[in-house]
Amino acid sequence: MDRVNPLSRLKAVGARAEPASEADVLAGLLQRAGRGDQAAFGELYDGVSALVYGIVLKVVRDPSQAEEIAQEVFVEIWRLAPRYDANRGSVKSWIATVAHRRAVDRVRAEQSHRDRNDVVGRQLERDHDSVSELVLDRLDRTRVLNALDILTQDQRAAVELAYFGGHTYREVAALLDTAEGTVKGRIRDGLIKLRDHLGVNQ
Repeated sequence: MDRVNPLSRLKAVGARAEPASEADVLAGLLQRAGRGDQAAFGELYDGVSALVYGIVLKVVRDPSQAEEIAQEVFVEIWRLAPRYDANRGSVKSWIATVAHRRAVDRVRAEQSHRDRNDVVGRQLERDHDSVSELVLDRLDRTRVLNALDILTQDQRAAVELAYFGGHTYREVAALLDTAEGTVKGRIRDGLIKLRDHLGVNQ
């Protein structure tokens, strides 16, 4: 029997009772899943699977690979559910961040594999200056990625989708189901925090 999307049940209640918000429903399901409730996790899956698949597909561009990674994302969500902190952002933002990270990790891993094959297949001659530039570039990238931890969950989700995922403000707003103006504010505030933390001059 097909699962019923728990979010659609809110609409069915209608005037009989004031429905809980979508955010409250997802938060409740995630909390129950964090305590080992498999039924709650199944309902959570139904509620956010389209969001997860859409984010992953935007990054990897391959539908079959996106399906595989999306399943990995839900395994990770099940594992990390007990550690979810509602004070750092909404369930959707948290799940979007987990999905985007997993997709980016896969792309990076495949790129690293291709790079290693390129190195083996040809002799590389680099002078000292070019090697130094490469190391500095990697150091800066690592510093930026590490600095993302200082952001709130909502800020991090918006910044990662916009600047690492290449999405427009409008696309980020759609993916996170948040007003575009709110998304712009989160990205702006997040970038200011990153700039100040890294000591970058304007």
